[in-house]
Amino acid sequence: MTFESTTTEITIKNNILIVDDHPFIIQGYKNAITRYNPKQFEFFITEAKDCESGYNVITNPATSPFDVAFLDISMPSYDEKGIFSGEDLAILLNEYMPNCKIILLTMYTELLKIRTIIDAINPLGLVIKNDLTFDELLFGFNKVINNETYYSQSIQKMLDQSEMETIEIDLFDKQILFHISKGTRTKDIPQYVPISLSAIEKRKMNLKKILNINDQTDIELVRVAKNRGLLF
Repeated sequence: MTFESTTTEITIKNNILIVDDHPFIIQGYKNAITRYNPKQFEFFITEAKDCESGYNVITNPATSPFDVAFLDISMPSYDEKGIFSGEDLAILLNEYMPNCKIILLTMYTELLKIRTIIDAINPLGLVIKNDLTFDELLFGFNKVINNETYYSQSIQKMLDQSEMETIEIDLFDKQILFHISKGTRTKDIPQYVPISLSAIEKRKMNLKKILNINDQTDIELVRVAKNRGLLF
């Protein structure tokens, strides 16, 4: 990323890499990117159509470092160099251009595959192609270019669901959450749940811990519990 000032404004220049084996998808990305805040940003876009051409661009000493890279995960491989997917290109980019912000795009919808990608690459952006619209692409690009993580809707839903499924609470916890949601004061809950007040307070503290709640209010506990599907 470079900056070029004029008498009236500063233009931020970004080098963008797009690697995808479908030309019309590359064109769609380009159309969206070039419409992003054109008064402030100027984009120089490099295209590659498969793992081999992507490898050659990334490893070419004459290539200027990329600021953002869009990499399709499933592409024709480059067996000679052991580059079999966009994931391998992402690893290569991390080696050659560690400051490049990586956005991986995929048709995979299996949770295990998505988690493997996140664990291995930790991309700033991860998108299931079926989630993409023009506006969504611009939204995701805006987050990534501002160093914020962006997961598309289907991916976030899968991750949220998997986290929800790992949380186990018993009947007493559910009853406590229910009565809190109805406005019952903690000190009055023993009238409805057959455990002591101290036990109820400990369970509330534990619920906030497992739900990563720092706010001590019951309102936040109820809100997060509802969002995680623990309270209906």
